[in-house]
Amino acid sequence: MTDSSRLDALVRMLGNRPDDSRLRFGVALEYLKAGRTEDGVRELRRYLDEADDEGNGWGRLGAALFELGRDDEAVEAYRTGIQAAERHGHPTMAEEFREILEE
Repeated sequence: MTDSSRLDALVRMLGNRPDDSRLRFGVALEYLKAGRTEDGVRELRRYLDEADDEGNGWGRLGAALFELGRDDEAVEAYRTGIQAAERHGHPTMAEEFREILEE
């Protein structure tokens, strides 16, 4: 299956199951992988509005926002990701995000 057909299939599945947050996360990652960063950011934000993310989604959002030059939003995403990672017992992830913010 090509990347494009995988993305198309996931988007169709999401159309049938719009409340499936894991599926939405998958769609977001496929958009990012395809270089469709704005679409990926949109879907990540929707995912994060729906799910109790443990930090990974926030980190991916922060990275995508930095890529788009939206640094203030990226910093906020990483800060929220630090809180989520700590809340869910992921100190290594929280430290990784802190290091990114220090750079």
